[in-house]
Amino acid sequence: MIAEIVAVGSEMLTPFRQDTNSLYLTEKLNEIGINVAFKTVVGDTRQHLISVARAALERSDLILFMGGLGPTEDDLTRESVAEALGVELRRNHDLVAAMYKRFAERRISMPQNNARQADILSGAEVIPNRRGTAPGQWLQRVHDGREQIVLLLPGPPHELQAMWEREVFPRLQQLAPPSAIATRVIKTAMLPESAADARTAPIYKKYPNIETTVLAGQGQVEFHLRATAADRMEAEELVQRLSDDLEDELGDAVFSTSGESLEEIVGLYLQMRGLKLAVAESCTGGLVAERITSVAGSSRYFLGGAVVYSNDLKTLFADVPPLMIEAQGAVSKEVALALAENIRDICNADIGLGITGIAGPGGGTEEKPVGLVYIAISNGQKHEVVERRFPGDRERVRRWASQQALDLVRRMMM
Repeated sequence: MIAEIVAVGSEMLTPFRQDTNSLYLTEKLNEIGINVAFKTVVGDTRQHLISVARAALERSDLILFMGGLGPTEDDLTRESVAEALGVELRRNHDLVAAMYKRFAERRISMPQNNARQADILSGAEVIPNRRGTAPGQWLQRVHDGREQIVLLLPGPPHELQAMWEREVFPRLQQLAPPSAIATRVIKTAMLPESAADARTAPIYKKYPNIETTVLAGQGQVEFHLRATAADRMEAEELVQRLSDDLEDELGDAVFSTSGESLEEIVGLYLQMRGLKLAVAESCTGGLVAERITSVAGSSRYFLGGAVVYSNDLKTLFADVPPLMIEAQGAVSKEVALALAENIRDICNADIGLGITGIAGPGGGTEEKPVGLVYIAISNGQKHEVVERRFPGDRERVRRWASQQALDLVRRMMM
């Protein structure tokens, strides 16, 4: 079954609103083994709506229109879908009466234009909306020899989700062909996207029945695996086999196969080993501490530390000798290591982390360009300092640096 989601609303074509309903519906459709092949966002323009509806009706078996069912002049989903289908709209007077009653119970006079919400596609069934005045619609037909379902759903998420759970999901579950979808997300740290794909493409191409999507961003590459099979167990076995093969190839670059973030994994390792962490951050400005403390329960393994942005505070809060800063520069491997070792001692931690660099956009030189970052880690018996030159703007450099820092902590405990 090919499914398509059409989100209607000009507001979602601006920078200020996002289509979140399609994420919810995709998850719910996947639960019953239905893949979403197309998603479209279209504004409140009749000719555009008709064009999108016609394209969806030609290529998909299940089409879900969301939004545009309100009472105002720019709510045109009903009219546009009716024209694309070549059917009439018929006003359901029982629905109009129910609307008048609903408004009367709230002691509000119903505007006449609300009656438009009772215009139903010829041949469609009304889907009750217990949280709003716009009913949904379910139209089932045979088109070009195949069964096709067209759904009109309200746009407000609290209305759509309640309607889906109570009215739509049970019906679709009965009609959907027996199948199941299994997914897996493999996350790696500090592995370049091109290198990751070059190593793994020969593996995942051996599994043509598993959809593999590679996503990359700021020190993290993710492999999203998706298998469809007749039942849940078969789908899980398929995705497990590919997951195992990819993990064997990627080795210790993999930090998660169950959706955890890198900061969650670092926290898990610290707890398992009964270790405490402290940080001294310069160019990241507390980003590492923020990521660690975003995880509930992080007080069990994270002591804190200091944001030592100025040279004076590197000395005052982390005991970095002024002569070292003068001789080596604030951005140097020596200063990074001093930050790590000293913050560990000062906080009585098991592991200390030190970060110093040039996030930009200014402040760089030919010898020490923007993006140069030194990250050091020390546990008292051993230490490591890495030099990195991260690409991108200020926020990108800071995010890359925090990712590298957390990955160093993870690797020290492996």
